[in-house]
Amino acid sequence: MKTNIKKLIPFVLATLTVLLFGACAQNSDTNGKTTTADAGQTAAAEYKKITAAQAKALIDGGSVIILDVRTQDEFNQGHIEGAVLLPNTDIAAKAATILPDKTAKILVYCRSGNRSASASKDLIAMGYTDVLDFGGIIDWPYETVK
Repeated sequence: MKTNIKKLIPFVLATLTVLLFGACAQNSDTNGKTTTADAGQTAAAEYKKITAAQAKALIDGGSVIILDVRTQDEFNQGHIEGAVLLPNTDIAAKAATILPDKTAKILVYCRSGNRSASASKDLIAMGYTDVLDFGGIIDWPYETVK
């Protein structure tokens, strides 16, 4: 009987370890975002990338801020109608003034998608809760204005 119990001890310890550490494990959802499994924990805003079509549908639905993070010269060459210009290099200094509502839905774009990703992550780090990156205007198949 002692031999059987000795053989079960490693199994029991392994099972308890899995149960103990599994309760606070991190999981990735279908979008690759990391979430914590602890119940009752408030989730922070996370970086989200959407398509141009999804952005267009949100714009058409209204109540969004379209944020262009390119330079003034790029903006003058053509931008999405209704877009607010806040160059990526000015996010830290001017976001609070230009974007006072940290709960507003903000759709961010640039030329190719690099600056919009960086700006979106910066805004989230600053406490903005509903930021969506839709990439670059070069992939925007809809109308623009000059």
